[in-house]
Amino acid sequence: MKRSWLGAVVPLMLLVLWEGLWHVPSLRLESVSRPVEVARALWQGIADGTLLAATRETFEAALLGFAIASAVGLALGVMLGLMPRLERIVGPSVDAMRPVPSVALIPLALMLFGFGVKMEASVVAFACLWPVLLVTIAAVRGIEPRLLEVAHVLEMSTARRTFAIVLPAAMARIAVGLRLALAMALVVAVTVEIVLNPRGLGHGMMSAQQALRFDQMYAQLLWIGAVGWALSGLTQKLLAHWPGANLSMAELRT
Repeated sequence: MKRSWLGAVVPLMLLVLWEGLWHVPSLRLESVSRPVEVARALWQGIADGTLLAATRETFEAALLGFAIASAVGLALGVMLGLMPRLERIVGPSVDAMRPVPSVALIPLALMLFGFGVKMEASVVAFACLWPVLLVTIAAVRGIEPRLLEVAHVLEMSTARRTFAIVLPAAMARIAVGLRLALAMALVVAVTVEIVLNPRGLGHGMMSAQQALRFDQMYAQLLWIGAVGWALSGLTQKLLAHWPGANLSMAELRT
């Protein structure tokens, strides 16, 4: 608890400095609102529901894209991790596609899906796929070989071996990739909304900027940071309870 309170020192100091600089006429900028005005705009956005509605829209696309990326990344990552020969065939294609910026796919996604959640989720899924895929491949390759040998001796089917041995043994490492992908999902979703998609928190922030409502713009920016921080903390706690690579022989036989 003490450490949590210490983490609030820097943000509070920045807010005090922000308020203090606003009272210096030579340093005052019209595009920089007072913290009090930003707080008032933030409370108004929460009270009238506009900020919460925009948050729901952003999370809808971010979580949908994350779910797609997780499903594809886990399935493909386990397959490539267990089959080195297949990985040598598919690897060059993965290496060629991975450096492509996700925002570069916005024109293509717009032609395929039009404006809306599908377009945004597709770009998010492309961005989130790579951390899940690469971490899963590495995690599967790092499994204790004796576990796979026991599965072969017990004549387990591919499906049972995957769900009874591979995923439980690799899940502690895979969780790291999932956490990175989930944080990336929110970033990419907001970016797509700022660039093009007329929905969510990113579009709301750009609309406030164009209307010269800088207090609302800063309020939404701070809200995005707070939501991202809360999401990161929640996923860290949830994934911390996932099983590690501690499988016993008795567990394999059940």
